[in-house]
Amino acid sequence: MNQVLVVDDEAAMRAALEANFRRQGWKVTTAGGTSEALERFRQAPCPLVVTDMRMPDGDGLRVMQGVRELAPDTAVIFLTAFANVPEAVHAMREGACDYLVKPIIFEHLKEAAARVLDSRRPVNPAPGNGDFVGSSPATRRLMERARQVARTDADILLEAESGTGKELLARLVHRSSPRSQRPFVAVNCAGFPDTLLESELFGHVRGAFTGAMASKAGKFELAHTGTLLLDEIGEMPLSLQPKLLRVLQEREIDRLGDTKPLPIDVRVIATTNRPLAAMVSEGRFRADLFFRLNVIPLSLPPLRERREDIPDLISHFIRKYASASRSQAVGFSPELLDRLKAYDWPGNVRELENFVRRALVLGSGPVVGSELLPGAGLQIDESAPAGIAPGLTLRELERSLLEKTLDATGGNRTRAADMLGVSLRTVRNKIREFGLPPRSPVPDSTGRRLA
Repeated sequence: MNQVLVVDDEAAMRAALEANFRRQGWKVTTAGGTSEALERFRQAPCPLVVTDMRMPDGDGLRVMQGVRELAPDTAVIFLTAFANVPEAVHAMREGACDYLVKPIIFEHLKEAAARVLDSRRPVNPAPGNGDFVGSSPATRRLMERARQVARTDADILLEAESGTGKELLARLVHRSSPRSQRPFVAVNCAGFPDTLLESELFGHVRGAFTGAMASKAGKFELAHTGTLLLDEIGEMPLSLQPKLLRVLQEREIDRLGDTKPLPIDVRVIATTNRPLAAMVSEGRFRADLFFRLNVIPLSLPPLRERREDIPDLISHFIRKYASASRSQAVGFSPELLDRLKAYDWPGNVRELENFVRRALVLGSGPVVGSELLPGAGLQIDESAPAGIAPGLTLRELERSLLEKTLDATGGNRTRAADMLGVSLRTVRNKIREFGLPPRSPVPDSTGRRLA
């Protein structure tokens, strides 16, 4: 059961947060001030603290400092009023995991809590590799290279296929660097509309545009003195690339609506699942930005090029998911392992992880055997996926695959993008390019339509 300590001097806010967390199955402790919070935490430590920024007997920063002295791995999320955003930014630089601006939408808080706990949850990694699992020669060479470049402050461009673990490698670089005790902030460049990405990266001041009711710190500002991960950098619109280039060259940002630049000290790691050099030649990515990002290139091999890692990864995922799946499994049979090592894993580690989770649910007993393969979503013995015939053009194949995936997800474009290993923006663009008919998204359990 998840546990949280809620700290707020307003009784109504405490009660509302407690009720919402309990409805989600959390064990909740509450406190009305700084001193009470630290006393409650000493009596019952927990992995997450959600605290107000300002209280009569101290501030949230004091709560965080006291909690971290007792339990350094505890995650802390701040709740702050509009006027206190600069204080929350300062707290982020001091090691807070996230902050939300009041009035709170609990769904946003729930997502933030899941995200920060996920990032701190131990996952039994391979010795010395942080969360990055594997002992193959290719993986060992990559780890050595990553730790070598981590000692510098140079920006990094990490090119690899989707599902290989690019963010895990970026986090390993951060943990191995002199910035390891400073913030690690990640932003998916494909996760925001073009009009919002600039504000998300660089921030804005109050009144900068319609709806900007308060100042907001951008990801660069939040990552000050630490590391900023720019995921899916190839999806950044051309119109925004010159501003990013200037930030990387000058090490200062211009918040939307502000009149003076703000100096920043950030190490940038950019990741992409598409070859940026090819995008440059096609005019879809700026050459000067590519060369500026590509100070230190890193390449993460796909799983089919490091098959020796598959048994390690399977053991890792069994340890991670067996308990939640109520599975007694402790391993896979030698026959199943051989067949899995022979598979090409087009979805890479993410596909393997999903397979192990399904296998734990479908299998029985301490050893999972190959008899579950027909129902576990892999066609390992097939020489080619159904529907491929000689003479079929790549465009026809691409359209067919997209249509089948959208049909399989009930029109859910986010799930389709995840299954195909591409960004949501790419799926949207391809739907428009092929003129595919609209599909009605499947409602979730609350009746809300999924994108």
